[in-house]
Amino acid sequence: MNTGVRAVQSPCIGVCTLDPDGLCDGCLRTGAEIAGWLAMDDAQREDLMERVLPAREAQRGR
Repeated sequence: MNTGVRAVQSPCIGVCTLDPDGLCDGCLRTGAEIAGWLAMDDAQREDLMERVLPAREAQRGR
């Protein structure tokens, strides 16, 4: 049964290397965020996608 609720998709783009700051070069998540993605609920994932990762992108000047 489709409830119309969509799970938050992973920001992974397949560039899976951590930089010296401990952030993934592809998605800007930390190793802990990557490892914990499946255990996060949708609210936690949305917060990461909508607040945390854009702030990291802005900090890096992307």
